[in-house]
Amino acid sequence: MSERDEWVQKMQAKLDEWQAEIDKLSAKAEQAEADAKMKYKEQIEELKKQQEEGKQKLREMQDASEDAWDRMREGMESAWDSMSQAFKDAMKRFNK
Repeated sequence: MSERDEWVQKMQAKLDEWQAEIDKLSAKAEQAEADAKMKYKEQIEELKKQQEEGKQKLREMQDASEDAWDRMREGMESAWDSMSQAFKDAMKRFNK
């Protein structure tokens, strides 16, 4: 398996993990009081936005030629790290 394939698999696994977290939080939001439910839904939308950005980056990686992959790998890793941190930060706010 190529380094690129491994990276794509790693990204897909993280996206799947994020979806599981979003699903859990959505279920938690349904059980909340009206005010809290609104807050939960706002946070869930933020998480979904981060997840969608991750999906877009994954599509870019999958569609890139081998030469393009080599050139964009460092930038993609940085972008992925930023998205992961934003997701973690949103989760922390959600759990307050």
